[in-house]
Amino acid sequence: MKAYPIKFIPILKEKIWGGEKLSKVLNKKTTSKNVGESWEISGVEGNISVVSNGLYKGKSLNDLIKSFKGEFLGNKIISAFGESFPLLIKFLDAKTNLSVQVHPDDKMAKAQHNSFGKTEMWYIMDSEKDAEIVLGLKSTQTDTEVLKHINATNIDKVFNKEKVKQGDSYFIPAGKIHAIGAGVLAAEIQQTSDITYRVYDWDRVDNKGQKRELHTDLAQSATKVFESNGKCRYNLKDNTISNLVDCDFFTTNIFNVRGLNKRTYHTMDSFKIFMCVEGIAKVMIDDSSEFVAKGETILVPANCESVVFNSQNAKFLEVYIDAKDPKSRKIAS
Repeated sequence: MKAYPIKFIPILKEKIWGGEKLSKVLNKKTTSKNVGESWEISGVEGNISVVSNGLYKGKSLNDLIKSFKGEFLGNKIISAFGESFPLLIKFLDAKTNLSVQVHPDDKMAKAQHNSFGKTEMWYIMDSEKDAEIVLGLKSTQTDTEVLKHINATNIDKVFNKEKVKQGDSYFIPAGKIHAIGAGVLAAEIQQTSDITYRVYDWDRVDNKGQKRELHTDLAQSATKVFESNGKCRYNLKDNTISNLVDCDFFTTNIFNVRGLNKRTYHTMDSFKIFMCVEGIAKVMIDDSSEFVAKGETILVPANCESVVFNSQNAKFLEVYIDAKDPKSRKIAS
């Protein structure tokens, strides 16, 4: 397989809470005023990403996996996940609050939906003044029975809220109550799953006057109690990797490029994803190169051993799966 910086056509999703920042700030091609999500790389059934550049332009993500297997994903990734792409990569624009929600873990998701669970993380790219997120229960002693009775009068008593700013990052394991608040633009890395259990949706209605469905029984079963708010601690230095999240499902690092920065992957058996969250950089692999700007995402195949970045000032999230001793995560058909 030829290794080069592979771009995909973004899959844009209109949402009741979406806005215009994905087009106005991240240059996504849409005239809609309520786009909430840009699925940058997706293997979700019915939403399979398609290559937009280079030798494999027009090929789907699944086409590349079937044709190149371990060269593309990594041999250990194929062993662990089969020919299913294991991550879903997004940018999100919350003009208004997302629903307060929770996602099932692998065990519950397989039993209820024959799907993977959903552990995720956020990197805050921008936030308006006093923007907040909901992150977990306010008390570790909270009885999850209360999730069936959330309303405008008790939400602040039950859920923990955190003010956020640009550069903040949070880890949200499956089972953790959460919601991105109004005014937040974020990058999201998650397991390949689109299962969400809504607990509270701020009593809003759609243009037909209908409220969105809640899933409080399932949410109660899925919810777990966590001691930490999950905020990632890191110290960012130029041309130096800082780790944000290292979990069973993905590893995410952050680095700032000033001048030339070479990343080597001689011992890594995984594809690499780079999300540009600030600035613009030239990304070079052998004789191929692409400019990657804020709001763009590239995938580098597993057979690539080094990537060179060149920029006056750009910031990237680096995502891969560290499958040192993988256990099969395949979902039975």
